[in-house]
Amino acid sequence: MVAAEDAGKIGVADRLGIEPGAVVQEIGWDEDVDDDLRAAVEERIGSELLDEDDDEVVDVVLMWWRDEDGDLADALINATTPLADEGTIWVLTPKTGRPGHVEPSDIAEAVSTAGLAQTSNINMSGDWSATRLVSPKSAKSKR
Repeated sequence: MVAAEDAGKIGVADRLGIEPGAVVQEIGWDEDVDDDLRAAVEERIGSELLDEDDDEVVDVVLMWWRDEDGDLADALINATTPLADEGTIWVLTPKTGRPGHVEPSDIAEAVSTAGLAQTSNINMSGDWSATRLVSPKSAKSKR
């Protein structure tokens, strides 16, 4: 029974493309986050998630975001500061009908304003969806 549960947790980290040993920062933690998802990521990376005050270079940012959290574009711009060149930001938002749901058009507008590219959307759990963001390839080649 435990093995099946562990396999499910690892599946979440796989779906997020998180590699063992990756440095992952978590932004926007609150009581409503998916603790199973967090545990799966920590198990995969072999360490705890960094909080939003850490200043290490990170491979992945997990950003829990709700409609009432403020300006998403500003938050995305701030999240790119510690992000490695090939890093990924996952914006985790409540699904449609859940408190704090963020409209996809609002995410798309913020992504564009922040100079990022949206690559995919996945359902993470019963309550959360995830949107994968990266720096556009043209921006990477100019560095």
